[in-house]
Amino acid sequence: MNIVAANWNAMPWEEVRKGVKRKVFTGEGATLSLNFLEPGHDPKPHSHMHEQIVYIIDGECEFHVGKDTYPLKEGGLLYIPPNVEHYIVAKGKKPVINLDIFSPKREDYLK
Repeated sequence: MNIVAANWNAMPWEEVRKGVKRKVFTGEGATLSLNFLEPGHDPKPHSHMHEQIVYIIDGECEFHVGKDTYPLKEGGLLYIPPNVEHYIVAKGKKPVINLDIFSPKREDYLK
């Protein structure tokens, strides 16, 4: 059994693209991704084989899932099934900070 301890505050941000950065922590069966999205970032519609749960820590956004749009703000939660196209758009003037939980783990997020 591998036990790993970490601290979000000690981890560096990884720039994904202009206006979007993340920190990643993973176990054997799930991955957590802490995301920072600046207003005006370039949304990237995508899909993946992973089940995804979204938790909005701060800010306001719209999550586009399939043909539906879900306005979310601090405390908001959203479930995205595997293989469904989706993307997030930061709304307002402050950045969005959100935590994504993926299952199974995101091998593509690991360095």
